[in-house]
Amino acid sequence: MKKQAYNPYLPSWEYIPDGEPYVFGDRVYVYGSHDQFNGCVFCMGDYMGWSAPVDDLASWRCEGVTFPRDGDPCNADGKMCLYAPDVTRGPDGRYYLYYVYDKVGFVSVAVCDSPAGRYRFLGYVKDKHGVRLGERPGDEPQFDPGVLTEGDTTYLYTGFCGHGDKSRHGAMCTVLEPDMLTIREEPVFVAPGAMYAEGTGFEGHAFFEASSIRKRGDLYYFVYSSQVMHELCWATARDPRGPFTYGGVLVSNVDLGISSYKPADMPVAFGGNNHGSIVEIAGQWYVFYHRQTNGHWFSRQGCAEPIFFDDQGRIAQAEITSCGLNGGPLRGAGDYPAHIACHLFTPGGDLYAGNPALPMITQDGGDDCKAQAYIARITEGTVIGFRDFDCRGVTGVAVEVRGYTHGSFDVRAAFDGPVLGSIPLQSSNVWERYEVQMPIPDGVHGLWLTYRGGGTAQLRSVGFLGGA
Repeated sequence: MKKQAYNPYLPSWEYIPDGEPYVFGDRVYVYGSHDQFNGCVFCMGDYMGWSAPVDDLASWRCEGVTFPRDGDPCNADGKMCLYAPDVTRGPDGRYYLYYVYDKVGFVSVAVCDSPAGRYRFLGYVKDKHGVRLGERPGDEPQFDPGVLTEGDTTYLYTGFCGHGDKSRHGAMCTVLEPDMLTIREEPVFVAPGAMYAEGTGFEGHAFFEASSIRKRGDLYYFVYSSQVMHELCWATARDPRGPFTYGGVLVSNVDLGISSYKPADMPVAFGGNNHGSIVEIAGQWYVFYHRQTNGHWFSRQGCAEPIFFDDQGRIAQAEITSCGLNGGPLRGAGDYPAHIACHLFTPGGDLYAGNPALPMITQDGGDDCKAQAYIARITEGTVIGFRDFDCRGVTGVAVEVRGYTHGSFDVRAAFDGPVLGSIPLQSSNVWERYEVQMPIPDGVHGLWLTYRGGGTAQLRSVGFLGGA
C-alpha cells in the first residue's frame, strides 16, 4: 500500500520553516531556514537540505547540511543566525544560494554544482564599485531574499516592513548581472508596506516580509507574508519588476478567511509569522508554508497544500489540512500520529501562539532527539481537528493518551457536527490506548476531538477501528 503524505511533510522532530520549494530533475527540493526544538530565537541551525521524488511526496530524504552558519566570512564565529534563504539555477547551470544573517542588512551568496550539495561562499550582492547593497547611502536594509533567473538575468527580491516604520517602504526588486553578484539595475519597489499601502489595492494585506517569486505562463507571481503575519498573499505582474497587482490570500496558518467548515473569522490554530511559496509538482500546484509548535514562534514546521488557478490566473485560498501533499484524503483506517492535527484551539479564540496556558504540539528530549511529537496541555474545551479522511466501514475510534486527567474526548466527524461518541480517559503517567466502538459515516470527513473534564491530557496518536 502506498505510503501516505502528512502535514507537516518532514519528520515530527524536524523544524524547517520559510520553505522555498523547487523541482530540479525528478526531485522536489525545499530550501528553508532551520529552527530548533524549544529554540530561544528564530533560525538557530545550519541550513539543511530535504528532497523527495516528484512521484512520491511522502518519502522525504535529508540531504544533510547544505550551508553552515559559520560558512560566510562575516559570521566566522557563528554567532549570527541564518535567516530565510532562496536558491536559483544560474546561467552557468550552477545553483546559487541567497541569504541574509539576522544582524546585517546585506545579501550573501553561496554556490554549488548540485541542488543539494554543500554550498560554498561566493560573495556579496554589490554595485559596480564593490559596495554592498544595503550599506550604501539611501539603501533600505536587505532581508528575506527571493530570486528568479531568466536567461542571463537574475531578479532579487528583498525587504522587511515592520509595523509603524515609515523608513521601510516595501518589497524591492534588484536586477543582477550574470555573475549573480553585481547590480545591473538599482532596486525598485514592487509591493508596499503597511505605511504606504493606502490607495494601492494592498490595504489590509500590505507587504511585511518573506519575498518569493514564481512564474506561471506569462504571469509573475509575487508571494509574501502580509502585515497580519499569519497569511501568505499573492500579487501578479506581466514584468518581474512590476507593477504588481494584489491578488489575494494564498493560505493562513490559522485558516482565517475560510468559511467552508467554520465561521470565516474564527482561528482554528495558534498561529504566527508565515513564509513560503508555490511550486508545480507533477502537474499539480502547491503552496508551501509553515506552522508554529511548542507553544511559541521559534519552533516552526513546514506544511503544504494543493492550490488551484482559475482561467484568469487567480488562486483560491487553500485550507490547512493534515493531508496536503497526499493527493487526496488519508485512509480512514489504522493509526495516525497526533502531531498531524491541523486544528488545535480553545474556546478563548487565541490567534497567535505564545500563551503558556494553551495546548501545543511538542516532543520529549532535546533538539537532537528524534522523538515522536505529541499534543500537550490539553484542558477543558480544547479542540483537536484532523482533515481529511476517506472513511469506509469505520466502527470505532482509538486514542493514545497519558497525563493526570479525569475526562473524555467527544468525537465528531465535522467541526459543528453531532457527537458520535465519547472516549473516557484515565489518569496515567504512561501512554495508554483507549478504544470505543462508534460508527463513523462512510464518506470524506474530518476527525474532531473535544476534551471534556479536568486535569491535563497529552495525545500521541489517533486511530480508526475497522475501516477499509
